[in-house]
Amino acid sequence: MKIAHTLLSTLVLCVAATTAQAQHHGHGAPAAPTPSATAVAPSTAEFEAGATRMHSDMAIAYSGNADIDFARGMIPHHQGAIDMARVQLRHGKDPAMRKLATDIIKAQEKEIAFLRQWLDKHDKAQSPKM
Repeated sequence: MKIAHTLLSTLVLCVAATTAQAQHHGHGAPAAPTPSATAVAPSTAEFEAGATRMHSDMAIAYSGNADIDFARGMIPHHQGAIDMARVQLRHGKDPAMRKLATDIIKAQEKEIAFLRQWLDKHDKAQSPKM
């Protein structure tokens, strides 16, 4: 019983010492804000909004036809890449990244046009333009 009492006392003292040390470490200053509480960069906010929109738009009604489902899903996926590239062009500085963003926009726009034309021919139950 005495051993249990000694262990419990030691544990209480360790917790108290740890708490005091933690309070001293901050010198009484308020805790630093968590990353989620701080403002995000405009580019980050735009990237996050674009990703949310893309993932929502990719939640398509599946037809069971892999070709149709692929085309339906790739349109919002490619649009997401275009949206990200436009964020890069608005906020990015690196010439190589800006060129890549421009190239992505051109390529993805062509692929979206192809996918829409293909769906016009093959997807009889096509929903309104995606």
